[in-house]
Amino acid sequence: MVTKSKALFDRAQVVIPGGVNSPVRACKSVGRDPLFIDRAKGSKVYDADGNAYLDYVGSWGPMILGHAPERVNAVLRTAIENGTSFGAPTEMEIDLAELVIDTVKSVDVVRMVNSGTEATMSAIRLARGFTGRDLVIKFDGCYHGHADPFLVAAGSGVATFNIAGSPGVPEATTQHTLSIPYNDIDKVREVMTAMGDKVACIIVEPIAGNMGFVKPKNDFLKVLREETEKHGSLLILDEVMTGFRVALGGAQSIFDITPDLTTLGKIIGGGLPVGAYGGRADIMAHISPSGPVYQAGTLSGNPLAMAAGIETLKAIREPGFYEALGEKTTRLVGGLRAAAAKAGVPCTVDSAGSMFGLYFTGMDVANFEDAKTSNLDYFTTYYNRMLEEGIYLAPSQFEAAFVSAAHSDEEIDTTIKIATKVMAELAG
Repeated sequence: MVTKSKALFDRAQVVIPGGVNSPVRACKSVGRDPLFIDRAKGSKVYDADGNAYLDYVGSWGPMILGHAPERVNAVLRTAIENGTSFGAPTEMEIDLAELVIDTVKSVDVVRMVNSGTEATMSAIRLARGFTGRDLVIKFDGCYHGHADPFLVAAGSGVATFNIAGSPGVPEATTQHTLSIPYNDIDKVREVMTAMGDKVACIIVEPIAGNMGFVKPKNDFLKVLREETEKHGSLLILDEVMTGFRVALGGAQSIFDITPDLTTLGKIIGGGLPVGAYGGRADIMAHISPSGPVYQAGTLSGNPLAMAAGIETLKAIREPGFYEALGEKTTRLVGGLRAAAAKAGVPCTVDSAGSMFGLYFTGMDVANFEDAKTSNLDYFTTYYNRMLEEGIYLAPSQFEAAFVSAAHSDEEIDTTIKIATKVMAELAG
């Protein structure tokens, strides 16, 4: 029987490159066609055939309250009635900016944009304009969006498809980007000693979520802060994924790091397209129209994204929100770890806040090379069997997963029970 998802994918491939508007969605790395999603509510998504799945993708992170929460829907209905886009300043832009600044302590001034990619590309332009330097340092497996300077040893979809870079990106564009291993303190010091006076910025995911899930080790982030300060470079923490996910103040609040600039996205739009970058007031003063570094966007700060973002940030600032969410995630991760151990399947599982990841390897994963030791055949089988049992995961080994406030304890238990069954099948 041809499912509606299959029929839709056949149609899509005629009019959309590869049938999808973002590569990982094609599900090629897990050997299947994608599900087409019809609707979502709470902890579940529903495909075009009406099948329900417990969702641990959460639109790749932003749905921290779950799908279509009524309090966010209510403000969106009002915003729609008042007009969907003005291309002019609104009070809501100020309200959201004030919430972000009050929550992320390193941010004095913030500029709204439309995506995480816009935020990161704007942040490095600002860093270059502020320092008068060209060189940008990033880390292997970290993904900062698809802007040309970042497609060097990138994670996310680039890692999923085993792409070294990308055709269409001139060598001249990437010659000022240097990518080095994540968590490699010695290499950071070596590179900064050799060329620190040419480095405009170091940009890093404080917890990597685009080569799977990898935490910083052994004061890695503190060394980045020390080295950038020593050489007059800027430190940019890309918290597009971790911001408001791993803690209210982001990963920087967990590791006690004060970056010069922070990039944000996902949650601050409550599920609508949004991004932001902000930081020290003296640096942000270089952005046009205050300063000479140009960046603009017709839809930046659009009223729908601002309304949804304000209501979402109000919700997650309520007492006990993160404690409850963290407990659910810890319980799930513990259950997944126990399921693998019981089956004798080599597996490492870790989490921070409501973000988690799983690799089919027995080693501790500290960087992209470690991540690539994961057994991709195991992951493919695991992904497909979990989907068959009603659990919706990212169709790539190299993506983090997320728990929402809408996931119930019973649903967490159900997920663990299904994972236990699937792990046993993997063990044969």
